[in-house]
Amino acid sequence: PYVIPDDWHVVKLGTICVRTSRPNRDGKERPAYSINNKKGFIPQNEQFEEGSYQDLDKTAYKIVKKGEFAYNPARVNVGSIGRLRDEAEAIVSSLYVCVSVNSAVDGEYFDAWTKTDDFYKETVRNTEGSVREYLFYENFANMRMPIPPLAEQQKIAEILATCDRVIELKQKLLEEKRRQKQWLMQKLLDPSSGVRLPGFERSEWIETPLSDLCEFVGGGTPDTSNDEYWHGTIPWISSADLQEGNIRCINATRYITEEAVNNSATKICPENSILIVSRVGVGKIAIAPTALCTSQDFINLVDVKGNLYFVTLQLQREIQRILSMSQGTSIKGIASKEIKAMVIELPTRDEQDTIANVLECSDREITLIETEIEAWQQKKKALMQLLLTGLARVNA
Repeated sequence: PYVIPDDWHVVKLGTICVRTSRPNRDGKERPAYSINNKKGFIPQNEQFEEGSYQDLDKTAYKIVKKGEFAYNPARVNVGSIGRLRDEAEAIVSSLYVCVSVNSAVDGEYFDAWTKTDDFYKETVRNTEGSVREYLFYENFANMRMPIPPLAEQQKIAEILATCDRVIELKQKLLEEKRRQKQWLMQKLLDPSSGVRLPGFERSEWIETPLSDLCEFVGGGTPDTSNDEYWHGTIPWISSADLQEGNIRCINATRYITEEAVNNSATKICPENSILIVSRVGVGKIAIAPTALCTSQDFINLVDVKGNLYFVTLQLQREIQRILSMSQGTSIKGIASKEIKAMVIELPTRDEQDTIANVLECSDREITLIETEIEAWQQKKKALMQLLLTGLARVNA
């Protein structure tokens, strides 16, 4: 049972929703949409592989008008329902259930409620025991929803919409900052780009064998059947612990003992080693934030000379160049002798440091915006928990 303010009341969705079923048979061209678990309505060609649905007969599809809802009865997880926002009309598969809400409930408020834990719990409660756990409209109509007076609904929806607008603007800013970082990398890491930082216009870049810049250390896997090896304090990572494209991100989840190191091929790589995945997950690269060990899928660079961040980015570019030359073929890895034989272009140490500083400033900007987006998402989640349950009230 819901515990709600005195002026709220609990309704069944069947009293505020009307099922719609408009067949797409008038010959009018309308965009085809699907319902995405996280995004709601999404163009069908973004949800499925190109061509897989384009040539289907869509006369059996259903027409949805702007502001109306559709959900997939075969899914019980939150997010399988969406509200049409971007089109006056669209069509969805006949498998979906389409509904509109009446004047007793604000559409934006209802949309927000469908993203709460209460909606998920009601969905589960009304699908348990049904055929293949389908959420038929009869089950959907039986779901219960607490609602405040309409004016309060509208005020709550306005507050949450403001959060959405802030998040959307910050996400656009994040996309722009990422594009800027990509442009800077393309230009500043390539001496032939014609873009040089002030003061370095005449300095030369030198082709430098990687073997002149570091020592090489391999990896290995301690005996996985010896449980005592896997309860230590030394991080041991596999390629899955690295994030594609993020050289600062390592998510170590397994730790080994010194005995494990002594009795296996793995070696301890000191902090600030460059870790290159040469086999499974080939192409990933990262800087070790602390001393750690790696699996045999790595070849690791220790005691690196030069600016660590700059050298890592240049290696990343060279590896991606090698991989791009192999597009269309099944590449299982890069041989360690190929990595050891690599040659990268390096400017003077001063220019390396300056370029690295510019790019790391860009990284910090991106990280700051990502942190702000996460904070706003958490803020919205907290507001939803308070406002959509009546724990906090607003002056309508």
